[in-house]
Amino acid sequence: MTLPIEAVVPALLAELAASGLAVLQAPPGAGKTTHVPLALLASGLLAGRVLMLEPRRLAARAAAERMAETLGEPVGQRVGYRIRGEAKISPATRIEVVTEGILTRMLQSDPALPGVSAVIFDEFHERSLNADLGLALTWEVRGALRPDLMILVMSATLDAAPVAALLKARVITSAGRAFAVETRWLDRPLAKAVPLEQACAELVLTAMAETEGGVLVFLPGEREIRRLEALLGARVPAGCAIRPLYGAMEFAAQRAAIAPDRQKRKIVLATAIAETSLTIEDVRVVVDAGRARRARFDPASGMARLVTERVTRAEADQRRGRAGRVAPGVCYRLWTRGEEGALAAFPPAEIEAADLTGFALELALWGSGEAGLALLTPPNPGALAEARGLLTTLEALDPGGRITAHGRALAALPLHPRLGHMLLRAGKAAAPMAALLAERDPIKAAVSDLGLRLEAVRDPSGFERARPYPLNRAIVERVRQETRRLERLVPSSATTSPAEQAALAYPDRIGQRRKGEAARFLLSGGKGAVLEPGDPLAAVPLLVATDLDGDPREARIRQAILLPEASLRRLFASQIAWSDICEWSRRDGRVLMRQQERFGAIALADRAWAAPPDLVARAALDGVRDLGLAAMGWSATALRFRARVVLLQAQGSDLPDLSDAGLLAGLEHWLLPHLGARRTAEELKALDLTAPLQAMLSQPQHQLLDRLAPHAFTTPLGRQVPIDYSGAAPAIELRLQELFGVTTHPTVGPQRLALRLTLLSPSAKPIQITQDLPGFWATSYADVRRDMRGRYPRHPWPENPHQAEPTQRAKPRGT
Repeated sequence: MTLPIEAVVPALLAELAASGLAVLQAPPGAGKTTHVPLALLASGLLAGRVLMLEPRRLAARAAAERMAETLGEPVGQRVGYRIRGEAKISPATRIEVVTEGILTRMLQSDPALPGVSAVIFDEFHERSLNADLGLALTWEVRGALRPDLMILVMSATLDAAPVAALLKARVITSAGRAFAVETRWLDRPLAKAVPLEQACAELVLTAMAETEGGVLVFLPGEREIRRLEALLGARVPAGCAIRPLYGAMEFAAQRAAIAPDRQKRKIVLATAIAETSLTIEDVRVVVDAGRARRARFDPASGMARLVTERVTRAEADQRRGRAGRVAPGVCYRLWTRGEEGALAAFPPAEIEAADLTGFALELALWGSGEAGLALLTPPNPGALAEARGLLTTLEALDPGGRITAHGRALAALPLHPRLGHMLLRAGKAAAPMAALLAERDPIKAAVSDLGLRLEAVRDPSGFERARPYPLNRAIVERVRQETRRLERLVPSSATTSPAEQAALAYPDRIGQRRKGEAARFLLSGGKGAVLEPGDPLAAVPLLVATDLDGDPREARIRQAILLPEASLRRLFASQIAWSDICEWSRRDGRVLMRQQERFGAIALADRAWAAPPDLVARAALDGVRDLGLAAMGWSATALRFRARVVLLQAQGSDLPDLSDAGLLAGLEHWLLPHLGARRTAEELKALDLTAPLQAMLSQPQHQLLDRLAPHAFTTPLGRQVPIDYSGAAPAIELRLQELFGVTTHPTVGPQRLALRLTLLSPSAKPIQITQDLPGFWATSYADVRRDMRGRYPRHPWPENPHQAEPTQRAKPRGT
């Protein structure tokens, strides 16, 4: 069968021969993964080996096996593969399929890549962190050491223009897929109350009734796969076989899902692992649940969590293409056609959302910063800073950010730097813990105790007899195998307990139970965490949280282990010290003055301390910032004074900035001297701000303020009426009779703003509001006089208010 990719292979080889660089864009089913490396090998362009990077171990194995089968050879001859913990290569190997981390290790060991003529980045559209880093390092090597090194980037759905521009390479495009795929959408949006697996089960049964051939169902994770498997088990027709497919499965089970089944109609329930590089030959139908699970890292909390999100259009297209690999197919989508327009175009690059600790370690080992590398997407600065801070804590970087000897040893281990640090410091004894923490949870238990998981790994049969929790034997066996591999990488060391091992890996997640609050913990890194109230570890004083859900406010602890204080002191003696603490506590609403023996954010010992007054005042100032200016003691006098200054400043006068932003910026200058011994929120709120605000103005400024924005209006009778400057215009309230004889409207300020006069009746009820007193006398006053004379006959209501005498008195009785 002729593959679509074959039409562009001559142009691709010509471009590689001419420039050594190319970007190949080919849709799913075109055949790029298995055909292009073989064509390159047969071209005569290569003196050495081809390295082809695959994002997943299953894809690497499957691609190598398919190419070896094409050549009529077993894997390990001209085509081989290397993945973590397994290799099938020989001196005859010319095409070596590797997972992405393998290339990084090769580059770090010998940047010249001796014996390698070409590096192919397959499925680059997945934008994994290792692929981005590997491409950047390979590009730098080509420029500095190996101008002859060929680089080919291959992708199914990537917008090829950015990577082509980065490499200054030509884009070769293969159009069309081998067979047409019909797409069918839901008629109406899926109801929110319907569980995803239930809706997916109904769609799978519909697809089976309407089509023929194998069915590939895309789901976000193993949990959904197992639920759907249970829902379909009794409902699928006889002669059907349900095959789960996800990354954590044993390879034999993965192979069974991929291999053709000549006897039964196969239903493969898969994660995104089946999106790329795999040809499941008997699949004619795709059912896409429309969800993807991604790791999201929060630099604020230093934690990562898995989130389930809608697929992007690129991912949906990739999945759809699985149905047209070897025959015409049908794709069923668990969303409506109208909803498709709201999907994002492409998934985020992993570098934008992942934990960057390993990435930061590789950069330090390489000896350059991220700014000097040709990265298609720059890393998140906050996440990268967080990663470098953790590496410094783990002694992998020195205070200047340079890699240490310990950091070099960490980078050589096939583990997250946390676990590598633990393994190097604790030796072989920590291998079971490292292998366990690198895997998924082997037991389904509502309790967090990590000790239960170690017990299950040590003696699975005994665990099943003694414990009521379901045990995943496949995960346990993987942990045991990985333990044996890790034990070979490090020497024996001093005896450490499992809790001490966990603390070495997670020094920032040592949790101290908050006083009086069972199940709530303060982590040594400064974040909060919580356990389920009924968890056996909920009341322990200290623990190590090895797995958290990443909630930025208060993370939920999923796995933890009890840590004796003696172990903490033994491991981190050099990092435990007494500190004088004088700080504002938002939690308590007061200044706390303590002397504490601290490890990070947690206090191992605590005693009262009489802090110096200046420290207390500064801590109280932080309380003001926490409470906010609006909560402070704004008396009517303080508010009027502030409003007067703000008015004149807005009109161009040279006066201090009394806006919220200005006051907050200058707290230390105008408020600190007036705080005295105030320590609590109540005492701060009771402070009248009039004197601190008035002290901000010099004597000439006060004189200017009194002249241009007087605090009061003097009536013809000599009475002082406070002016309210808080509204749109300065305003006063006074009885109408006090303004008899006033023929010019009162004003204030350099712009002669008219006062807003609220004229009151003899009983102090508003009867008129005006900013034009002469106009009021000439027009509305006659109506007011007519109405008020009957209500208040003992008060004067002259016909001509311009010439009447102002008064606050009533007429004598009998007049």
